Amino acid sequence: MDALQHRLDALQQRIRQSREAAGRAADTVTLLAVSKTRSAAEIRALATLGITDIGENYLQEALAKQAELADLALTWHFIGPIQSNKTRDIASHFNWVHSVDRARIAHRLNDQRPTGLPPLNVCIQVNVDDERSKSGVSLAEVPELAAVIAALPQLRLRGMMAIPRADAADGGRAAFRTLAMTLSQLRHTIPALDTLSMGMSGDFEAAIAEGATIIRLGTALFGPRPGRA
Repeated sequence: MDALQHRLDALQQRIRQSREAAGRAADTVTLLAVSKTRSAAEIRALATLGITDIGENYLQEALAKQAELADLALTWHFIGPIQSNKTRDIASHFNWVHSVDRARIAHRLNDQRPTGLPPLNVCIQVNVDDERSKSGVSLAEVPELAAVIAALPQLRLRGMMAIPRADAADGGRAAFRTLAMTLSQLRHTIPALDTLSMGMSGDFEAAIAEGATIIRLGTALFGPRPGRA
C-alpha cells in the first residue's frame, strides 16, 4: 500500500503540474487506472486512495474482478478490442467503452444494453497515425461513425480515444493535437462531446497539454506489470 500511495502521489503531482502549465482547471483530467493483469486486491487498495475509475482490457478477467469488488462504487471502463461475441457482457457490466470502431459493434452494444441502466458512455477509437497494427477508424471515418452512435438511444457518445505511435519523435503531441482538433470540429454537429481519452504512462503529460480529459495509467500507477496467468 505504501508503494502504491507513493506512486499515486507522484503521479497526481505530475498531472497537476501538467494541467496548470496548460492553464486547465482542477477537475478537467480524470486518472483512469488500467488494471489488466492486476488483482482485485490491488484495485481495492487503490479505491481506498480515492481512485474509482477502473479500465480493463480483457472481458473475462474484468468480470471476475467486478464480482469480487461488487461492494465498491467503481466506474468500469472497457478499453480493449471488442469482439462481437463479447458485446452483451460489455453492454451489461461496464459504464464506459473507449474502443468502439465499427457501426456493427455500436448497434450490438445499443441493442444489448439493459433497459434499466443509463445509456452506455462511448468513445470512438481512432487510428490517428493510420498504423496497420492498431484498431480504430481513420480520421476521415470519424464523422460517419459518430452520426451512427449519436442516433442510438442506449449509447451516449462522449468523444474519442487514441493510442499514438510509440516512436513518435514529438512524444505524440501532434497526434494528440490532431485528435483534439477532430473533436472540436465534431462538436459543430454533436455539441455535447466532452471526452478525449488519450495519454498513457509514457506520454500522459503531452496528452494533458493537448487537451486529454481521461488519461489511462497502468504501469506508472501499479508498477511493472506481471504476466498473465
